[in-house]
Amino acid sequence: MTTPLTCRFCHQELTRTFVDLGATPLANSYLREERDIAAEKSYPLHARVCVNCFLVQVEDVVPAEDIFSDYAYFSSFSSSWVEHARRYAEKLTQQLGLGQNSLVIEIASNDGYLLKHFVDKGIPVLGIEPAANVAKAADAVGVKTEVAFFGIETANRLAKNGLQADLMAANNVMAHVPDINDFIGGIPILLSETGVFTIEFPHLLNLIEKVQFDTIYHEHYSYLSLLTVEKILGAHGLKVFDVEELPTHGGSLRVYACHKEAQKYAETAGLSAVREKESAAGLDTLAAYGNFTPRVETVRDDLLAFLQNAKAGGKTVAGYGAAAKGNTLLNYCGVGPELIEFVVDRNPEKQGTLLPGSHIPVFAPDKIWTEKPDYVLILPWNLAEEISTDMAAIRDWGGRFVIPIPELEVLS
Repeated sequence: MTTPLTCRFCHQELTRTFVDLGATPLANSYLREERDIAAEKSYPLHARVCVNCFLVQVEDVVPAEDIFSDYAYFSSFSSSWVEHARRYAEKLTQQLGLGQNSLVIEIASNDGYLLKHFVDKGIPVLGIEPAANVAKAADAVGVKTEVAFFGIETANRLAKNGLQADLMAANNVMAHVPDINDFIGGIPILLSETGVFTIEFPHLLNLIEKVQFDTIYHEHYSYLSLLTVEKILGAHGLKVFDVEELPTHGGSLRVYACHKEAQKYAETAGLSAVREKESAAGLDTLAAYGNFTPRVETVRDDLLAFLQNAKAGGKTVAGYGAAAKGNTLLNYCGVGPELIEFVVDRNPEKQGTLLPGSHIPVFAPDKIWTEKPDYVLILPWNLAEEISTDMAAIRDWGGRFVIPIPELEVLS
């Protein structure tokens, strides 16, 4: 008898499908050699919505240790993301009055892309990062980093050493943890009495409204709304007092929280506005989650039609950005090297590999200049402005950019 799947937060049985994307390889498991293809594994990528707490989630078919202990994503390769982090450091330093006697802790601190801005201000920091290869890059830029997965055990260990954070940050990581209660349960242990915890995550409302299904992959265990995040934080003694809407990752939320007992922070208009927006969209009803699959199928059909027509017309197509979201898109659509000849990426860790599933080869960006493709498909569409600006010279030979989501767009 098969054990029923249950919600990773409230443990309600999961009976409602949000979207089923079939079986795909892990989105960040790039292949180093042709012979790796034979050993490549695929896993179900089926997102469901909890009828009780409305957490959208995929089954944790692969342990987090197998995904994040050696990771190919380095935040600093996106200049716009580094600038986003710098602005955050400026704002929070001023807002909280941080100084040399403060402590800033970031969970999933990656290569130090954010904490280095606090280091430059003389503010003590600690990064907590499970991927040893990425943590090494952080240490090299002066960001002290603990190599560990964050949860109650790690929080208790650090707290026993006297650490208490005035600011804790967790950017785009809450979605990456299979045991969401253990992860959030560690926050109040390390957060000082008047400390602030901020989390950033792609807003589920945008995923639904803008058909951002390609942000669904095995490494993203959960897909978050303010509605559900407030429930999760509340269950662990934390209260939300402010929310900002951000343009990052196709539309994200930055949520500010503190201990429930902290009287220092009052609820803001920003919090009320996002609550009202989610309520108007019906995110507290199952109806809001029920018509997603046909819209996903339209995106797939339109992209395939474009690529097949380009090939039939003797046109060449390359991809820009060996992004995880691109791998979900390509694998769901069944696209391979016969339709997209190659992909380029600035990250040397990805160059010289094959994309998982599609097996499209990855090169450095200068491959674009030598091959001069007719079309460049921007796979990390959230960085379309940055990429189209950096690569604007493709227009010199009549090349055009293509954006696949929320609907196919060929830029003039």
